[in-house]
Amino acid sequence: MNGDPDAGCWENDYSRRGRVWGGAVHHLPPLGAGLHVLELGCGNGKTFSALVEKKCEVVSVDFSSSAVILCRSLVPETARGDIALADVRHLPFADASFDVVIVFHVIGHLPAVGRVRCADESTRVLRVGGTLYFSGFSSEDFRAGTGRETEPSTFERKNGIATHYFSEDEVQALFCALQSRECVTRRWTMTVRGRPLPRAEIAATFKKIS
Repeated sequence: MNGDPDAGCWENDYSRRGRVWGGAVHHLPPLGAGLHVLELGCGNGKTFSALVEKKCEVVSVDFSSSAVILCRSLVPETARGDIALADVRHLPFADASFDVVIVFHVIGHLPAVGRVRCADESTRVLRVGGTLYFSGFSSEDFRAGTGRETEPSTFERKNGIATHYFSEDEVQALFCALQSRECVTRRWTMTVRGRPLPRAEIAATFKKIS
């Protein structure tokens, strides 16, 4: 991971800006206590903390050491969870290790080959009967098309961080080894300087049946 340019961009961003995302976690899955949950991309710990509050057994990974440090600083040492430095494309876990895998706004920051690899790894570590929850920005989002296009529907900002903007069909295809239970586009409006701007993300739920 040390030579990975993707990790370097995120490392610089977290080192410079610190805990950027606050507030409540929206659309958190209705998970019960005791479930063994893997979160991909802990960021600064916002979702991890919410999962711990549900009394899930949570493992969260990120390939930015600064993100891991921020996440650990947010939760008490007594929390029922673990935070590890790891690449979501090469997960250090055995097959069928988790009841639930949370993939919120992480795959979209990988190039096409990485997105496929991450989807495969997420499927591998999920137990039969387990559930995967995905979210990623939609091609309907107002930021789609902004920045330097590095791959189709993938745009890089000045800080070097790229974001892919998905269609519903693309998300379904990415997790084709799992059974789709729901795949929808969530839409809302963000106002900037009095101007309404359309936001959109794809949210999907998949089940592992074999």
